[in-house]
Amino acid sequence: LGGRARARKRRHPRGVPFRRAHPFRPGGTAARDGTAAAPLSTGGAPARDGTAATAPRPVPFARDRALREGASPARVACAPVTETLIWTVVALILIGVYLSWTAGRLDRLHTRIDAARAALDAQLLRRASVTQELATSGVLDPAASIVLYEAAHAARQAEEDHREVAESELSQALRAVFGEPEQVELVREAPGGEEAAGELAAAVRRVPMARRFHNDAVRAARALRRHRKVRWFRLAGHAPFPMAFEMDDEPPVALADRPS
Repeated sequence: LGGRARARKRRHPRGVPFRRAHPFRPGGTAARDGTAAAPLSTGGAPARDGTAATAPRPVPFARDRALREGASPARVACAPVTETLIWTVVALILIGVYLSWTAGRLDRLHTRIDAARAALDAQLLRRASVTQELATSGVLDPAASIVLYEAAHAARQAEEDHREVAESELSQALRAVFGEPEQVELVREAPGGEEAAGELAAAVRRVPMARRFHNDAVRAARALRRHRKVRWFRLAGHAPFPMAFEMDDEPPVALADRPS
């Protein structure tokens, strides 16, 4: 009989086969009569003829190491799930930081638009005020004074929807009156005309710069608000869509070339 059959005959009183460790082979076992039995394996059993059975299916290295170190099988099974959850949380945090940064950038652009629009309104109001003062000063001829006064008054009293048209008409009136350098020289020769001409020249030059700054801010904000992430996550909130201020702001040649 083979070693396994002989071991089956000799059993412990409780029914467990009696085996003892081989004195010279720490990795194997021996029967009571001294014959060497097949070495034990993790997942297989010795064959009837005493030869070793086929090796068990290999266990993944990380899981096998964790099991050897004493970790419970449930804890080892939860390790991949925990790692995936951690990476998911990290990705969500990064996305949240990026969206928060984009919302802050959009808010800064809206603030910049508000500041630029306030500066543009101030320059437009200053241009209309200087024009009215010059028209009522008696320096110009009556026809030019009436044209400038009506255009400046319409620009100051215009509603928001008609503001661009009124400001454009004021620019056209200024070009019609001060289109020739001789008219500017006549204003300068009058009492107090030098100061009035200087203020008007500074006002008509600052309006295009203020409008350019405003429209640049509007263009940047509109480009950012067209992105999908801004529209999907509603990062702009309830802020209105920014609109550019379009008007005819070309100053008269005689005033544009005059140093302030």
